[in-house]
Amino acid sequence: MAADRHGVIDVQEFIDSRRFSPFQWGILILCFLIVAADGFDTAAIGFVAPALIKEWSVSKVDLGPVLSAALLGLAVGALVAGPAADRYGRKRVLLASVIIFGVLSLLSAYASSLNQLLALRFLTGVGLGAAMPNATTLLSEYAPANRRGFLVNVMFCGFTLGAAGGGFAAATLIPEFGWRSVFIVGGIIPLILAVALLWLPDSVRYMVVSGKSPAEIRAVLERIGGKGSAMATRFVLPEHDSNQEASPLSIVLSPRLRFGTFMLWVTYFMGLLVYYLLSSWMPTLIREAGMSIRDASLVTALFPLGSTVGAIICGWLMDRLNPFRIVGFAYLSTGVFVWAVGQSLGDTGLLIALTFTAGLFMGGGQVSMPVLAASHYPTAGRASGVAWMLGIGRFGGILGAFLGGTLFQFGLSLPTILGMLAIPAMIAAVSILAMGAASRKNEADYVRSEALS
Repeated sequence: MAADRHGVIDVQEFIDSRRFSPFQWGILILCFLIVAADGFDTAAIGFVAPALIKEWSVSKVDLGPVLSAALLGLAVGALVAGPAADRYGRKRVLLASVIIFGVLSLLSAYASSLNQLLALRFLTGVGLGAAMPNATTLLSEYAPANRRGFLVNVMFCGFTLGAAGGGFAAATLIPEFGWRSVFIVGGIIPLILAVALLWLPDSVRYMVVSGKSPAEIRAVLERIGGKGSAMATRFVLPEHDSNQEASPLSIVLSPRLRFGTFMLWVTYFMGLLVYYLLSSWMPTLIREAGMSIRDASLVTALFPLGSTVGAIICGWLMDRLNPFRIVGFAYLSTGVFVWAVGQSLGDTGLLIALTFTAGLFMGGGQVSMPVLAASHYPTAGRASGVAWMLGIGRFGGILGAFLGGTLFQFGLSLPTILGMLAIPAMIAAVSILAMGAASRKNEADYVRSEALS
């Protein structure tokens, strides 16, 4: 698409009409690696936990606050970073967040007490929580609309692969170098990525909304699709109903978007409750069922590894079928297979297969949520909408991390705990299907109003 006779270019139409360029591939790869580092550092404490309990002679209940400290930081980081990115730009906030969680992960390797580790994990979490929504928003705003679900889910696979990598790294590093080595690796990688991030321009959609000069916007569009923007003097977005003068959070909570916002929050909250209870406590619980630390880490790593496969499949389907139904089915299946994992502890082969399959559906649903959030909000409030869904959802992760220790303290078995997790998975499924029904109604109402105007 070139500029029209008035020198105007619709930026999203420009992106949609061109092949995915090497420049956009570079953004995808860099965001993928940042999210992978995020997943590695987020999951690291769960894999370190068994060795930490042994070395420091602490109880699982005492370790509970440390396991959830990063999750609280993730929530704080996401809630703050979204509005900041809508005001100051996606790149600036993303760069700061990557530096923060890299430095704090390195410092975590030198903690000498539970209280020190708790504080450092919380601060690490602030950086982690700020990185995820901005990487998601940045890529979604550079992605063609008809491939956005697949591309953003591919990026999000970085998180599950990073989390799985944490398990494989822990199994390799801890026996040889101790648990501190996991945090050292988790700190060095994001600092390297921060250097690479310096070359990246901000989101071109954000540049339009924030009033950047036509020359700056043209320079970015030329990196996407050649010289088609050379004659353009004005750039627009296909968002006729967004009030760009309103604050980002007022857009997110506006009457037209409010119900969908709440359903996104409920769904993501319930999904993370399931995910973090499993990822935080399965290594320890499986270890107590008789497996070695190495085998417990490897089996648990299959859960996020399955999530990677599920995310790719789900993203591909979302671009072709009703995305809300695809995600709803994934959550329903998560509940079924998580329950089945609890019934298979006596059979290692079956445990491996069911853990991988449960992760496949969990990842298919949970990883797809930022795609739905990004499509729900206009550019002026998109980073806030995605970030607040991620931030509110993190409280589900915090509850999951605490709940695992509490249920274990009550003497409940792993099969019982996993069976109970079917309930939040079903609530997530119902919530996202309700949002889909409401979205279809809103779209039909909007089309009718446009036809009458």
